[in-house]
Amino acid sequence: MFIAELALPDFATFDLSSLRTGIMAGSPCPVEVMRRVVSEMHMEEVSICYGMTETSPVSTQTRPDDDLMRRTSTVGRVLPHVEVKIVDPATGATVPHGTRGELCTRGYSVMLGYWQEPERTAEAIDSARWMHTGDLAVMDGEGYVQIVGRIKDMIVRGGENVYPREIEEFLHTHPKIADVQVVGVPDEKYGEEILACVILREGARTLTRDELARFCRGRLAHYKVPAICGSWTPSR
Repeated sequence: MFIAELALPDFATFDLSSLRTGIMAGSPCPVEVMRRVVSEMHMEEVSICYGMTETSPVSTQTRPDDDLMRRTSTVGRVLPHVEVKIVDPATGATVPHGTRGELCTRGYSVMLGYWQEPERTAEAIDSARWMHTGDLAVMDGEGYVQIVGRIKDMIVRGGENVYPREIEEFLHTHPKIADVQVVGVPDEKYGEEILACVILREGARTLTRDELARFCRGRLAHYKVPAICGSWTPSR
C-alpha cells in the first residue's frame, strides 16, 4: 500500500502534513520505503508490527520511542506475555544473537490449532506450544527482530543459499526501481537462477540486466546478482 501511494504521479500535490503515525504490518516493508514514508508522508511515529493470523496476530512491535533506524529496519521487540526465539530450521536449536534462523513464538496469543486439521497443527505447533512461523529472522542483543525472508522462498543457486529479501532490500535503493520481487527459476547449470521482477519509477523507461549488474557490482556478492531482469512501467 505504501509503495503504491508513494508511486502516485500526483503524490506531491497531497497535503500530508497532519499525518503523524500509523501501523505497518501484513508484509515486510523494505527499509528504503519506510524511510520515504517517514520523510515524505510525515509519519515520524510510524510503528511496525510482526505477527500472523495464527498468533492473534501481533508478536513483536516497535515502540514510539525507538530510534528511526529501529523503526524502519526491524519489527521491534516481543510484546508482554509473549515469547519469541530464533531457531535453526534443521535442528530446532536456539541460535545465538545475530544469527539467521526460523522465528518461533509462544504465549496466550497462539491459536489452539487449525480446525479439524490435527496433522497441519502438529506441523506448525510443537509439543512445547511453540508456533513455527516459517519466517526467517535475526534477533540482536537488545531483542530487536529483523525479518529477512521466508524459508520456502530461499533460492539454492549452485549450492549457495540465497534469500530474496536481502536482494530486494538492496535493489530498492536503485533510483529507477519503485518495487521489486526476486524469485528463483529453474536453471540447468546452477539448479536455480535469480530473477528480478522490477516495477519502474515514474519517468524511467527501461532497466537492463547489464545496468542492474553494474549497480550490484562490488556491493552484492556475485552469486546474488540477478541473472535475469524483467522490468515494467506502472499501470494506470
